[in-house]
Amino acid sequence: MKKRERTWIRRCRLPSTRARLPLPHNNRTIGADNREIGEKVKQYYASFCQGEIVVTDIRTAEMTKVVENTYRAVNIAFANELSRICRHDNMDVYEIIRICNMHPRVNILQPGPGVGGHCISVDPWFLVGDYPQLAKVIDESMKTNDYQPVFVLERIHEIMEAHGITDNRRVGLYGLTYKENVDDIRESPTLQMLDIQERHLARPLKTFDPFFTEKTIVKNQLLDFDQFLSEVDMVVIMVKHDHIKQNWDKLKGKVVLDCHNICPLEGVYHI
Repeated sequence: MKKRERTWIRRCRLPSTRARLPLPHNNRTIGADNREIGEKVKQYYASFCQGEIVVTDIRTAEMTKVVENTYRAVNIAFANELSRICRHDNMDVYEIIRICNMHPRVNILQPGPGVGGHCISVDPWFLVGDYPQLAKVIDESMKTNDYQPVFVLERIHEIMEAHGITDNRRVGLYGLTYKENVDDIRESPTLQMLDIQERHLARPLKTFDPFFTEKTIVKNQLLDFDQFLSEVDMVVIMVKHDHIKQNWDKLKGKVVLDCHNICPLEGVYHI
């Protein structure tokens, strides 16, 4: 019986579900057991794809996808760990990263409240699972990222104590999605935080997300932004949606924990 030839095609992920680059501009990786078949697929894609097209074998093509996401996960973990080091000694992690990134061979990503989505937060675990004795840096990096929502919760409690806020229900998490300007909640850091809180039987934090104004998906979620603000004393910016950038004035008078270093108001706290 003739062996069935396999072909595997990968395209780069679109930046968001609502603001997309035209499909023809995406790069493609084509993996094929048979090089001739791979080249034919490349010719087909070249008829409409303006991005770079690479032909390789199946295993290499699949591995590149995992490695790309793992690289970003490790870089994010480094940034998140820096945020904890700098918080411990009261240093500005964002200023330190900004200066370090002036070096032509340094590109540190920004720390945040955690890692979500179905790629960066998932794919590296395949390498850890398949190569447990070899993927030590990857394993520790993933543990670092997984702990980040706990770190943010601890930071929230510190700020609550400093301002005499004793009721968790007076704290609101802005953003439910795993990244800005999308309606995708897979592996969302906000959902991770809510799950951690629920397991510890704490009163639930309020939440709001501009992409979910007609459907409630978690407990204590409010569907109206103004109502959300009226019921909280502290706002935690979990996601940097464009919506929040257009409403900074409404946050005046609130205690704000900015997990992305985007809020221009004075007196804002950071992770």
